[in-house]
Amino acid sequence: MSRLRNQFYVLLFLLVSAPQSVSQLSHNSVTLSGMVLSEGRNQRIEHVDVHLCDGGGNLLEQAITPDSGEFTFRGLQRGRYILTLQASGFQNMQVQVDLSYASDKGMTIYMSPEIKEHSSGPAGPTVSAHELSMPEAARKLMASGQKKIYGDKNFQGGLTDFQQAVAIAPGYYEAHREIGMAYLNMGKADEAQTSFRRAVEVSHDTYGDADVGLGTLLIEKGEVDAGEKKVRRGVELNPNSWMGFYELGKLDLSRDHLDSALQSAQKAKTIAPNTPIVYRLLANIHIRQKDYANLLGDLDAYIKLDPSSPAGLRAIEMRKEVAQVATKQSSSPTQPH
Repeated sequence: MSRLRNQFYVLLFLLVSAPQSVSQLSHNSVTLSGMVLSEGRNQRIEHVDVHLCDGGGNLLEQAITPDSGEFTFRGLQRGRYILTLQASGFQNMQVQVDLSYASDKGMTIYMSPEIKEHSSGPAGPTVSAHELSMPEAARKLMASGQKKIYGDKNFQGGLTDFQQAVAIAPGYYEAHREIGMAYLNMGKADEAQTSFRRAVEVSHDTYGDADVGLGTLLIEKGEVDAGEKKVRRGVELNPNSWMGFYELGKLDLSRDHLDSALQSAQKAKTIAPNTPIVYRLLANIHIRQKDYANLLGDLDAYIKLDPSSPAGLRAIEMRKEVAQVATKQSSSPTQPH
């Protein structure tokens, strides 16, 4: 059994080291693309924040439309999805998309101009009232920066946009948090910490995502108590922060508090069921519990999300041995370890 455990810890190291993506290209993958136009005028809309969600409304990927009004999501698994669209001056909207039998799907979406009185839309990703109160120029820079760092992987370009946004609107705490994310992607943890702390201060500690980011960095630097306090504050402010619950699960696992670690990991999975690293955490917990049946499920989930990367291929190999151990465990519950 120790051989299996040692091999799987190696596997988990590879899982956390390998690039994580929501969907990997495969022979059965599909592409969803589209163009966003204004209703009535048929004009292309730029800076539309397009969120791709699974059938339960959980965010998978995000895109910002350029001046062409176009968006593309590649390497998707077949199934049902939800698109939510938000743009300054237009009503938020939600579109159901069925890719169960499609190959590549293109679509045209028409957004209606904003009206003064409107009911709140369906639950899903939304732009806060605070962010909508920021100057339009700052919001455009925010959208441009997000496209650069999340879409184009142009971290320096995104950082410059975010810095210009806060120069226009110093109270734009969401942009301060994005500055921290840009620094993180550039490997500059100290600068990221400063930016997350600034976002907490500017928001008067009301912005949960900033607390989670700051707390995570503090924990990684060894300031565990202060970091845990910030992460817990973050999930208190934002109960839908999968990253917050993920970090709490990792922390409890490091303390060998397996029950509470599992509880946090399961919350993270409920919020973000298509995030591969969540299953890495669950796998760590289940192998510590010697629960090989659930470990097998963790591997299956990871392989489904990341089948083609080196880590995914290694997970496929590892699954065979885990399946054998799970079978022995179920047939011999009292076998000695």
